[in-house]
Amino acid sequence: MPLLLNRKDVKSVLNMKDCINVVESAFAELSNGTAALPLRNNISPKDNLPGLALYMPAYLKGLNALACKVVTVYKDNPSKYNLPTTIGKVLLQDPNTGDVICIMDGGYLTAVRTGAVSGVANKYLAKKDGKQIIGIFGTGVQAQMQLWAMKETVEIEKVLVYDLVDAAADNFVKLMSETHGIEIIKATNFDDLLVSDIICTATSSPNPLWDGAKLKSGTHINNIGSHSPKARELDTETVKRSKFVGDSKEACFNEAGDIMIPIEEGAVTESHFYAELGDLVTGKKAGRENNEEITVFKSNGLAIQDVATAKLIYDKAVAAGIGINVDI
Repeated sequence: MPLLLNRKDVKSVLNMKDCINVVESAFAELSNGTAALPLRNNISPKDNLPGLALYMPAYLKGLNALACKVVTVYKDNPSKYNLPTTIGKVLLQDPNTGDVICIMDGGYLTAVRTGAVSGVANKYLAKKDGKQIIGIFGTGVQAQMQLWAMKETVEIEKVLVYDLVDAAADNFVKLMSETHGIEIIKATNFDDLLVSDIICTATSSPNPLWDGAKLKSGTHINNIGSHSPKARELDTETVKRSKFVGDSKEACFNEAGDIMIPIEEGAVTESHFYAELGDLVTGKKAGRENNEEITVFKSNGLAIQDVATAKLIYDKAVAAGIGINVDI
């Protein structure tokens, strides 16, 4: 009988600190060859209705976790059906029998695990000494998760945030200041954030957010928002100046305009891709080597993150007696 976990159930057991730890383990498995990670499959079910369905399976031997996340993106959902644009569910299976043992909401899971991978990247690519200024482009749910991950992994001096919509930025400042008890300041323009030690880009912008020539030495960037070959949040100069790390080399060269466009321009070659995050976690490659390096972590989102997080949620829910078992 599968266990059903709704969004409230998932939120009640999932915290950022634990998620960072299991996501880090998942990337170690990917690097060590104990993870199975097929490319995600995309289907557009109806030609006349803009919608996309994505299927993201993975297996982690060490964590004994097998699952598939099903995500749909239908832009007309809010106006036509009063539903979110993006909807996700995760089916967790027993690796020994293949049976589905849990079906859970994937929306909150996805948000937290995306923040968590930036937390992992901070461990290996951000500067280690002293309090740090955090700059966040965007004020949506993912921006909130990025801040949560920052708080778990670095000592924060203050946070600077920028959004094209003033009201959204004001709301973020109020809500996140109350939630985390740290100083958060609304910036008036993009360049205000370039004093930051760690920059998180969590926007829907298809175009670069700043001039890379203005970026200060020692900056670490968690590049989250852009996710298609023709869109990018980072300009070519930023990429050229950086030690460039991705969650997956294959995903970066198939989906990430942030690195694909500079390669197409001839500004860098494929060898500019320094390492996958798992290679840093396992010590196969060095992370930050000095305080002058500019480092970039490009996050595309991998199913191993979903599977590791789903297993964590399931184990915690079972231990807490949360959820409903159903006979299917």
